Amino acid sequence: MSELHVIFGTGPVGCWTARALREMELPVRAINRSGNRPDLMPTDVEMVAADAADSKQAIRAAGEASVIYQALNPPYHLWQQLFPGLQAGALAAAKAVGARYVSIENLYMYDSSEPIMEDTAIRPQSKKGALRAKMADEVMEAHQRAEIQATALRSSDYYGPGVLGSAMGEMIFGNLIAGKKAQVSGASDMPHSWAYIEDVGQAAAILGTHKESLGQIWIAPHAPALTQGQMVESACQVLGIEPHLTVISPMMMRLAGLFIPSARASFEMMYEFTEPFLVNSRKFTETFQMDATPVSDGIKNTIDWYRANVSH
Repeated sequence: MSELHVIFGTGPVGCWTARALREMELPVRAINRSGNRPDLMPTDVEMVAADAADSKQAIRAAGEASVIYQALNPPYHLWQQLFPGLQAGALAAAKAVGARYVSIENLYMYDSSEPIMEDTAIRPQSKKGALRAKMADEVMEAHQRAEIQATALRSSDYYGPGVLGSAMGEMIFGNLIAGKKAQVSGASDMPHSWAYIEDVGQAAAILGTHKESLGQIWIAPHAPALTQGQMVESACQVLGIEPHLTVISPMMMRLAGLFIPSARASFEMMYEFTEPFLVNSRKFTETFQMDATPVSDGIKNTIDWYRANVSH
């Protein structure tokens, strides 16, 4: 019997993790609240309905798992209320069934005044960053107590096929394909490291199948940083149109937050886009011999997906 790999969460990163694992010919089960299969999810992945925040449901759904991936992500404006309980359920499942645990995280907890590496100072600049730091500590503390065997994969903002709600998501690619201006947050001229979603899924699958990764923090492969303006220019080259974008300033985001919960939740994170936000992913690349997808290829793949899947 091959090891069973169980993924909590079926957003883009959960789906691309499943795809990577299936390419390795490993059995995969994916868990979400509805049990419905997203279009990105391979058809030969077992789908199970469960509320991860209910530990009994989580444990039952994860039964017989060898590896659990925590790829959950509640609505941005509900992080404080929902995220701790979702992680607690996934951790309870890993403890109960004796599964190794891959925690898929972001970089909000780090001091971003210098390029971010795995050992960069934990100095959150937002409430979301503080929550992420607390949740990350819970995972590694459980590992240190030998309650679970865990590893963590961290990445910057996603882009790629299936990614809609990111800063480099639908407001960029969807708008451009629809003949509208791309909307970028904060500033268009600050360098920013982007994580291509297929690379993140591949990296998660690598950690889940390499026991030597346990007990460590890993940053997924990132291509050299580009500004939001450069990302838009690259997308426009693929589309054969003139670059056109509009910048949502912090003040505009604050005003939008008076009416839109997701905008209100995004305001505290705008420092990522008004200052350089750089990532050094050398540790993962050198350890596992996996390079990041070149941005030009990633953008072309993203546009192909948007053209085929997003109506305008």
